[in-house]
Amino acid sequence: MAIRHFTDLLEEARRQPEPQRLLLVLTRAELPDQPSEAQRTRFEAGEGGVLTPVLCVDKTPDELSDMATLVEEARETDADWDILFVGALDDPGREVDVEPHLQRMVESLKMGSIDRFLAFDRQGEVVSFQ
Repeated sequence: MAIRHFTDLLEEARRQPEPQRLLLVLTRAELPDQPSEAQRTRFEAGEGGVLTPVLCVDKTPDELSDMATLVEEARETDADWDILFVGALDDPGREVDVEPHLQRMVESLKMGSIDRFLAFDRQGEVVSFQ
């Protein structure tokens, strides 16, 4: 199944033979430290910048109904974000076993390693990076 929207991801996760745990990292687009004029111009045009993690959480697919609900939950935490990155793993059953995976995901994103994760905008549409 091609995942084009956040609801596609939820449906696919629910269909898996093993229960799934979704790793969610909300990121905000920011200018890098000491940006060049070209970087500043691109950023002001809504392109470029760096994605900084601002909130991370794990949930089962059944704990997520849709993107609008996730956006509302994030709003309640005052997290200002632009792009959601999602990873998945077979649910190990204990929260303590999920935390290291979530932290590795955050560290990967901080290092710019985004290709292993799905990315979504606030409307739930898949985002691709070039």
